[in-house]
Amino acid sequence: MILENNSKLIMIGDSVTDCGRDYNWIASYGDGYVNLVNAFLTALSPESKISVINKGVNGNTILDLEERFEEDVISLNPDYLTIMIGINDVWRQFDAVLQPNTRYASEEKFYDTYTKLIKSVKDKVKQIFIFSPFMIIDTKDYPMRNMTERYAQICKKVAEENGLIYIDVQKEFDKFTNHLSSYILSADHVHPNVQGHTIIAKAFLDSINFKF
Repeated sequence: MILENNSKLIMIGDSVTDCGRDYNWIASYGDGYVNLVNAFLTALSPESKISVINKGVNGNTILDLEERFEEDVISLNPDYLTIMIGINDVWRQFDAVLQPNTRYASEEKFYDTYTKLIKSVKDKVKQIFIFSPFMIIDTKDYPMRNMTERYAQICKKVAEENGLIYIDVQKEFDKFTNHLSSYILSADHVHPNVQGHTIIAKAFLDSINFKF
């Protein structure tokens, strides 16, 4: 397994990471993939003694992440870091386009901000895992899905430029929707149910060579 024993793993992101965690309790994992990752690491690899911390915040864009990155990541001195961000930067361009002062990053701003965040923490951790943003939808010919894929490509570019591990969550969901309806995993194409979170958790655990 890539994660070393007695390590601290911070998993930061938006609502998909947050998933109902208690912001006032550091040992609150929410009900999503972070909780599942913690459960597998604890139950099946107790000797590793890996501490998992959920730092997802509902509704966050990469601009919000930038504002809290020092407090929620750097100041906590993690050994490993996962980042899942981008879907709200896409979504706000569809559901809030007529609302004033809507915060989201353009593709160029998204790349610049992501790169800045990585450079601020890269030398302080052993490895960073970048999750792709995703849409859980049956068709690929859909404007929001197409934009999400462009933001995912930016995430992949940032990972490759910095020698980080990129986790293509969209690919994993597409494998599922080749066989069953996306509605089995999500009612709004963005927020997964427990089956959907299981797919995300498995993608991460595979990326660290976790043995089930």
